[in-house]
Formats: sequence, structure tokens, C-alpha cells
Amino acid sequence: MKQISDYIRNIVDFPHEGIIFRDVTTLFADARGFRMAIDQMLHPYAGREIDKVVGLEARGFILGGAIAHQLSVGFVPIRKKGKLPGTTISQDYKLEYGEAIVEIHDDAIQPGEKVLVVDDLLATGGTAEAGIKLIERLGGEIVSTAFIIDLPELGGRARLEAMGMEVHALCAFEGA
Repeated sequence: MKQISDYIRNIVDFPHEGIIFRDVTTLFADARGFRMAIDQMLHPYAGREIDKVVGLEARGFILGGAIAHQLSVGFVPIRKKGKLPGTTISQDYKLEYGEAIVEIHDDAIQPGEKVLVVDDLLATGGTAEAGIKLIERLGGEIVSTAFIIDLPELGGRARLEAMGMEVHALCAFEGA
């Protein structure tokens, strides 16, 4: 039987030399693989109270929407600066080369709501940390974080766990 990692394409030297890009679009394109990923991402949360699923831009939208549907809860996107209409709050974070800003609608999460944060890949954890900070500023309580892929040597899991976050990943790849 195929594992989640079998559906993920590795693209060498993308976006630049020395990087192995873990491409989940091949997983999404395969009905069995996509269903397996959603089912496995849902499994740890069976019977747990979750009010909202938050997806991090952009592949987290695909996963988060499917997971929210299965849990029968609302979905909230966290997007790059300037992409959401209406009133937002923002959080900056560091990238490997520079900085970025993500935003959430200021009314997307109500105080006390239980939130699951979802994305495709956990690398350094910067985007996830920024998303968590936004949710917490709105009064949301993070139940857990869920990813398809963990790149352990980049330290994202350790970073999120140091924040007190529960981290689930379906597979891990060594080598960035």
C-alpha cells in the first residue's frame, strides 16, 4: 500500500540550487492520495472540540477547506498582506531572505474558539508561528497544528513545540 510520501514529487534545485522542493500537487491530483492525506490529517482530532480550521496560504487553503468540511466547522484563511478584503490584523515574520506579512480578518476568530491550524509543509515554522500569533491575538485557542510534510532539520517542529503547540505531520523528509 502506498504511503503519503509516495505521492509527493521531489524537484531538485527548485526554487534555487541546493533545494529539494517537496511538491504536494501530485498528492492533490491523485484522488486516493488526497483522500488518504485528509483522512490521516483528521484522525488525531476525532472527538476533539474544534470550532474553526485555519489554512495558511496557499496550499493550506486546499487542505483546510477539506478538513473543515469533514469536521463540519468553519474555515478561515490566513493570507499574504493585501489579499483579504475588509478589516484585517497583520503579523510580520522572517523568511530565509527577508521578511513577509500575513493577515487575517479581524472578526474571523471569536474569543475562546478552538482552532486547528493546517498547512502542507513545516519547514522553519515562521509562517505557522505568525498565523498562531494572529489567532491568539483574536482570542482563539490553538488545539493543534497539522501538516503533510515536516522537514525536521529546519527546526519548525521544535519552534512550534517550544511555543507549547501540538504538532502533527504525516511524513518527514530529511534534506532541504
